[in-house]
Amino acid sequence: MRLRPLARFPVLGSALLTLLLTLPAAAAWELDPAQSRVAATVVQLAPEGPIPRQHEVRRLSGAAEADGTLVLPLRLAQSDVIERLGPLPPWLSGFTERPMATLSTRFPPERLEALAVGDSLVEVLELSVQSGNATRHEPLTVRFTREAPDRVRVINAGRVALDGRELMADPSLRAVLLLLGYEQIGDEVPVSLDALLIRR
Repeated sequence: MRLRPLARFPVLGSALLTLLLTLPAAAAWELDPAQSRVAATVVQLAPEGPIPRQHEVRRLSGAAEADGTLVLPLRLAQSDVIERLGPLPPWLSGFTERPMATLSTRFPPERLEALAVGDSLVEVLELSVQSGNATRHEPLTVRFTREAPDRVRVINAGRVALDGRELMADPSLRAVLLLLGYEQIGDEVPVSLDALLIRR
């Protein structure tokens, strides 16, 4: 039996069109810079022994694509380094706005949409970290909690630690660490994420 074109069934065609128009579009999400930050604990290896110090990269900003792809450039100007060092010489002003590293990942926007207010879900995301000419890929376990219809809190759901030796091997990051007085640091740099996604 040969199927007839859909145009022969105006009622069915109209119903399908109505269904497509009423399906919810994928939500567009972006980070709220005022409530999005990454904190890190750097252990300075000093002659008197290991000294843990806290640092933050604040004002995280980035908009997610329709498929949930999120790209986050991390700049020295977003960190507390400037507060600790005070005014930098003019020749370093451009350096503070260049990305020290660029993070990218992809989260499932359709699963966020299915979350009821107050509910959470845990996802393992693939995190890509690009610094200089090197790119590393790490799994990142995060917890999404829907705080309101247009707000989703994101925190790491497990322990996350960067490799201190890799950080010191990266020329840009090493320069920043040396500016802060870190000649040697511990092998692990624990990191915590606290960010807020808002609907655009």
